[in-house]
Amino acid sequence: MMHERNLARSRSFVWVAAAAGTVHAGFSLYWALGGQWLLPTVGKWAVELSVEAPLEAGLALGVVAAGKLLGAGIPIGVAYGRVPWPRFWRAVAWAGGSLLVIYGGVNVVVSSAVLTGLIRPADGYDVEAMIGHAWLWDPLFLVWGAALVLWLWYSQRRRAPVSRAGSS
Repeated sequence: MMHERNLARSRSFVWVAAAAGTVHAGFSLYWALGGQWLLPTVGKWAVELSVEAPLEAGLALGVVAAGKLLGAGIPIGVAYGRVPWPRFWRAVAWAGGSLLVIYGGVNVVVSSAVLTGLIRPADGYDVEAMIGHAWLWDPLFLVWGAALVLWLWYSQRRRAPVSRAGSS
């Protein structure tokens, strides 16, 4: 019974992680194909790169989108036993999920601190990008990573405690 509950819970988390990763991948693909909506929330550098080197930016973002889609999809395959080398992919997911939690969490805190005036960059800052990082992209990374880690945690095989013969 407990294993079934943990399995259901873990699968819920893997789907949340997949949704967050797919949203990230979708925007990367959209920008790779030349879309501009919300691109300023990544940073002025991204807008400038899309104008100055659209082919290179598109190719790079296409690769990023593909990587994000794999990062979103492979855990689902692992969760349902459809992907070879599950131990390898679980190790990759532990590393990736942990990095996403750290990266997303730190960036949410720092960008929020800048927006509230707790941190004041000497050269100023890009307000649109800071809002994008504080309220959209980095919280999404944080959710993606946290959901991956929770999926991994709840889907672990737990061994029953070993009873010692002769102990009372």
